[in-house]
Amino acid sequence: MKHTITALTLQKRNHQRVSVFLDGEYAFGLARIVAAWLEVGQELSDEKIAQLRAEDAREVAYQRALRTIQYRPRSESEVRQLLRRYATPEETADEIIERLKQSGLIDDAGFAQTWVENRTDLRPRSRRALAYELSRRGVDAEVIEQSISGIDDDAMAYQAAQRPARKYKDLEWNDFRQKMYRFLAQRGFNYEASAQAIARVWQEIHGEQPISEEEGF
Repeated sequence: MKHTITALTLQKRNHQRVSVFLDGEYAFGLARIVAAWLEVGQELSDEKIAQLRAEDAREVAYQRALRTIQYRPRSESEVRQLLRRYATPEETADEIIERLKQSGLIDDAGFAQTWVENRTDLRPRSRRALAYELSRRGVDAEVIEQSISGIDDDAMAYQAAQRPARKYKDLEWNDFRQKMYRFLAQRGFNYEASAQAIARVWQEIHGEQPISEEEGF
């Protein structure tokens, strides 16, 4: 069956979508990029309409994925999870993922490296904690290992310790080290790395060595 396009209008609430009127009545909406070749007076078969609507569904899913990537970088797994939440067919999801990869918008190696760099600069974590965070985001184990290979837990523990050390600087040594140790443990640092960092920041603040390990660190 043939239908004639009688009007094409931009939607008021979303100028990136076009309302398509067939035979004098509103029929459906399409993304502008999908509707770009349509014109008033053109005839559409039922098969062509179905094709247009399928193309629109793919474009809507792609734009949804694109928006979430623009909000912050995402791993391939995170984008797939997003598409599944909106019941995107697996084949369509594969097409979208490949399209984003070709555009350089999905790159797990780059994502992992950026994640590690941001954590290092703003919220230092241990290698173990970073690996766990990336694993939760579906990043491949080999990619994770490459991204954290340059992380020195001792250096990161010291970096992480500096801010809370200022907060707790007026505490007695025992209280200071207990609060600092809990803080660093929450960020994945082991006892050895934490102990070194805590002793170092204490000495920098107070100009003296804390009590020795044997005396109860």
